[in-house]
Amino acid sequence: MKKTILMAGFLLSMLTIFAQKSEIFNPSNAAIHGYDPVAYFKENKPVKGDDKFSLSWKGAPWYFSNQQNLDAFKANPEKHAPQYGGYCAYGLADGHKAPTSPQAWTITGDKLYLNYDKDVQKLWNKKQKEYIETANANWSKVKNEE
Repeated sequence: MKKTILMAGFLLSMLTIFAQKSEIFNPSNAAIHGYDPVAYFKENKPVKGDDKFSLSWKGAPWYFSNQQNLDAFKANPEKHAPQYGGYCAYGLADGHKAPTSPQAWTITGDKLYLNYDKDVQKLWNKKQKEYIETANANWSKVKNEE
């Protein structure tokens, strides 16, 4: 009986863990499609990461193009990680999660924002300040949703 109760408790806790949604957009099991988040700041462009320089943060694998960028991320992940877990900033302003393209990005106020694609990025750029305020308010509501 005691063993059955312990097993049921274990299974319930495992279901709870697996039922939680990741706040990080990680298609194909890599945040930002495997691109280096630090490179956006240092090189002002998207750079594909290498699995030799990787780490897990907030339940997702992150890839970096070199050891220096990996070390910079380790020292301050919040500074380098894209806002809204890498989900589309414009979508978040509209109240929902949407996938992103590593090629559709903006750095504003020392923060990295990703968008669904270049067309959505054009819309995003028209009212960035307004969209950031709205997306910031929406993020806490939707970050753990599927």
